[in-house]
Amino acid sequence: MAMEMFKSFLSQIFVLVLSLQVLPSLCYTSFVFGDSLVDAGNNDYLFTLSKADSPPYGIDFKPSGGQPTGRFTNGRTISDILDEALGAKSFPPPYLAPTTNAEAFLRGINYASGSSGILDKTGSLFIGRIPLREQVDYFEQSRSHMVNMTGEKATKEMLKQAMFSITTGSNDVLNYILPLIPFSGVDKISSEMLQDFMVSNLTIQLKRLHKLGARKFIIVGVGPLGCIPIVRALNLLPSGECAVEVNEFVQGYNKKLNRELDHLNQEMEPETIFIYANSYDIVMGIIQNYHEYGFVNAEDPCCGGNFPPFICIKGLNTNISSVLCDDRSKYVFWDAYHPTEAANIIMARKLLNGDESISYPINIFKLYNYKP
Repeated sequence: MAMEMFKSFLSQIFVLVLSLQVLPSLCYTSFVFGDSLVDAGNNDYLFTLSKADSPPYGIDFKPSGGQPTGRFTNGRTISDILDEALGAKSFPPPYLAPTTNAEAFLRGINYASGSSGILDKTGSLFIGRIPLREQVDYFEQSRSHMVNMTGEKATKEMLKQAMFSITTGSNDVLNYILPLIPFSGVDKISSEMLQDFMVSNLTIQLKRLHKLGARKFIIVGVGPLGCIPIVRALNLLPSGECAVEVNEFVQGYNKKLNRELDHLNQEMEPETIFIYANSYDIVMGIIQNYHEYGFVNAEDPCCGGNFPPFICIKGLNTNISSVLCDDRSKYVFWDAYHPTEAANIIMARKLLNGDESISYPINIFKLYNYKP
């Protein structure tokens, strides 16, 4: 009995130390939601066809010594770069990794999953993935563990200052417009209806996160998917051209998303801010002026060749290895879907310090310093 009382006393002391000393000392906490653009390795722990767990993925990711980490690029994702710029000492670990424990919540967790989308059915062709709704479910579980460790009040205070980034929607669009990626039932509805469905479902999850304590949001719009290698190849487009209809669909969705975020800001400010990150204009600007940014190629993937199936893999010998460009820093696209680290760095820099045309109503650096 005495031993149990002593253990209980030690447990209470541990919680007190966490809530009174550790939490206030944290300089940066980030929770990441989304798809393969920001997945840090969650899909490595799923039965899925959508994985980045083999070379040459991660070849330029210094913390792993160039070994794959589950990131769908050659180096850091845009969320990695933003986190570093804002003072993170380490990157938020993937939620599904066995080494990610409850204490990881103090510095942030990555819930993103490759091939996932806003809608639950998105990415079903790839089998395993974590839709946005389930990612928020996982965050809710993490929050419960945190409350058990430090109490409700301390958890709320920490979440008020934490950054919540959501990068999703691309796969919902791709599943709709690509004939090789069937989307059950979606071909029966208009593009306008799908846009509205995406915005309404995303809004539901944003409100869930707000109810759970999130106050600083970064919502990344969908980029110019009509210009990515897979879409250009399947549409047999000549050099210098993008799929106009695809980009028009994306712009229509982004406009509706921006309008909804504006409404949420009017409803919830000043204690909550939703930033719209205009990735479309950033990426289009890079593609149209790639020489000015030091790139030599803004159309082809660095890894996987110039035509389907665009498989990016490094085999045991050159006969079973993918084509890999000579200089990864000179390419905008890493594979058929994702940007290189070099392109991610430019996007992150613009979002961090950009004006209202890039990040609305304030940029990410100002959001970081904002006190709800």
